[in-house]
Formats: sequence, C-alpha cells, structure tokens
Amino acid sequence: MGIEIKLIKIEEAKGLNFIVGQSHFIKSVEDLYEALVSSVPSIKFGIGFVEASGECLVRWAGNDPELIELAKKNAYNIGAGHLFIIFIKDAFPINVLNAIKNVQEVCTIFAASANPLEIIVAETSQGRAVLGIVDGFFPKGIEDEEHIKERKELLRKFGYKL
Repeated sequence: MGIEIKLIKIEEAKGLNFIVGQSHFIKSVEDLYEALVSSVPSIKFGIGFVEASGECLVRWAGNDPELIELAKKNAYNIGAGHLFIIFIKDAFPINVLNAIKNVQEVCTIFAASANPLEIIVAETSQGRAVLGIVDGFFPKGIEDEEHIKERKELLRKFGYKL
C-alpha cells in the first residue's frame, strides 16, 4: 500500500466564486442549501458533496442547473471524502461564509475564491484526502500608495466599506 500525490484543478469555473470545504455527514447537503438561501435569498448555486461511506456517491443540491453540474463534476474529480464544493452566482463568499461555517457538520473551509484553484490530494488504496490548496498566482510585487487607493475605492464601490 502506498500513497500518490495528485493535483486536481477546479474545472470550468469561468470566474465564478466557489467555496471548498469538508463536512462529516450526508445531512450537510440540505443544511448547506438552507444556509445559502437563508443568507442571500437571490443567490444562485450548486453544491457537490463527496459521500465517504455507504454508497459513496456524489450527493448534490442547488437552484441553478449549470452550477449544479459544475459542482457535481468537480466534487467527483476531487473525490476526497466528505469534501463539498459550492459554486455561487449573485453573491460573494463573504456573504455566506459565516453561515456555512455555522453548519453543524462543517469541519473546515479550505478555500473561498474566484481564482484558478488547484487542490493537492493524497490518494491511498482507501481513498483521497485534501493536503492543501493552491489559490491563484505568485505575488508580482508589493502594493504602493496608488494600489492602496485603488483597493479602498474598490471596497467602497462594492459597499463593504463606508
């Protein structure tokens, strides 16, 4: 018995925001659904959840067929036990992260991003585990005064700061 390290890319995200995490129970699919619609009633989303026992299926829910398909496909490709992935439109992760973290079954959030994302997994004869996340790219420098001004303007434009 050995271990193989694999790199799994999130596919076809097209600039969408998504959240990757781990939970511990099949009930998570419905509880995540409720947390999302309770936080932002107009949110569009798809959830994929990798069941780690019993039938070992990718369970899913959502209210947008395209996002549901993306979530199912990516959850299956990653294949790590109890992993969930949620693709969202008409909201940002910041709008739903606390609600997701407060779902009883959620153990951890690995990433919330719209960047190209790679998931480093370990595969054994039993299954897969997430070792880490590569979110985005290397830094290109350090922000200067103009960058600070742009950052602050962007946050105000989005309504996150006064």
